[in-house]
Amino acid sequence: MIKKLVLVFIAVFAIHSYGQEGTASPYSFYGIGNLKFKGTVENRSMGGLSIYTDSIHVNLRNPASYAGDNVSIFPFNGESRPVKFTVGGSYTSTDLKTDSGVDKSSSTTFNYIAISIPMGKFGFGFGLLPHTSVGYKLESLNDEDKIENKFKGEGGVNKAFLGVGYQIAEGLTVGVDFQYNFGNIQNSVVEYQYDNGAPIQYQSRENNRSDLSGLNLNLGLSYKRLLNEKLELVTGVTYAPESLLHSKNQQSFSTISINPSTGNEFEISKIEVDLEALGLLETDLILPSRFSAGFGVGVPRKWFVGAEYLFRNTSNLRNTTLGSSNPTTYEDASTISLGGFFIPQYNSFSSYFKRVVYRTGLRFENTGLNINDEAIKEFGISFGVGLPVGSYFSNANLGFEIGKRGTTSNNLIQENFINFQLSLSLNDRWFQKRKYD
Repeated sequence: MIKKLVLVFIAVFAIHSYGQEGTASPYSFYGIGNLKFKGTVENRSMGGLSIYTDSIHVNLRNPASYAGDNVSIFPFNGESRPVKFTVGGSYTSTDLKTDSGVDKSSSTTFNYIAISIPMGKFGFGFGLLPHTSVGYKLESLNDEDKIENKFKGEGGVNKAFLGVGYQIAEGLTVGVDFQYNFGNIQNSVVEYQYDNGAPIQYQSRENNRSDLSGLNLNLGLSYKRLLNEKLELVTGVTYAPESLLHSKNQQSFSTISINPSTGNEFEISKIEVDLEALGLLETDLILPSRFSAGFGVGVPRKWFVGAEYLFRNTSNLRNTTLGSSNPTTYEDASTISLGGFFIPQYNSFSSYFKRVVYRTGLRFENTGLNINDEAIKEFGISFGVGLPVGSYFSNANLGFEIGKRGTTSNNLIQENFINFQLSLSLNDRWFQKRKYD
């Protein structure tokens, strides 16, 4: 059954996500966009906590999770762990607050699709998810409160990964993801000209496009051990070294006419810029190194609480895509996640709700952006449930997060957001021994 569902969900989400904007945030104006959360709805519902691993959920943050305690060997007839498939998406509603008022925006996002396959002491995983997202429409005003410049951006970077995990000893696993990053970012700037206070008939627009691609690694380690007959300690570490994104660039300047009623732009003429002569046809951007570590305790299939710290070395970044100004500095980014889950009785036959997983968490994040001498920080509180469906411990996961990003100080924008997430975590046995009479 899961094999058919994999194909169905790949097709549905590929069609749905084609052409959609994955964010509606003015802060995606900077660098290569807003960094997307790399994790499942289960993780995000616990404040982003990702150190916990088990045999029925895919963990997108730590490739060591692909391997587990089962040590069956070829032809895998003794394999007791299921093949795991997960797919998720989200809807975000945001209030954009400034000193002068509030505006609203919303976005629907495909978050991830992934499969994890156990094979004895090894485990393999592969999938697709967004890495960054760009989506903004901004205006700057002149001294007469008329539009001076209009900025628009869209696109982002996606990540496809293939990983392997290996069990070194009971409770100790390591893994590595090989990741291919790809995508494009498009931005435009319209510079308004006026004659006696009225906009002239034709305006000038700068058009830029950067096609991005690059490779990077993500290394992981996971360790579990029983502290007594019931209580289990779980720890996890990941590290991704610094890597490069190669950018192939295009730039042009257009003469446009703007419909005063609808704001629609009509291109009259266009001139392509010879970027090769300027040495800007191909450039490189930096993906910073990243390190995370966390620990937690709990009773397996009952409850778990943990904490995790993530650090990104962004203080030396100077990333700008072609044509984007970057009036910002960067500092090192960090995230603290606190969270956990509770299951009343995972194997209850008398009550469905006793088998439901209840999750909650908090996260505190310094994004690394520093604009107008203000560090852009983010906070979120999250809740979620895992609803059992079908057999083999498959479940539908619902998540809810409320939080804020940024500040209204120094003419900045504060984003107050509500995020709704939905995912399916499905399990099936592909290597099951058949018996015939």
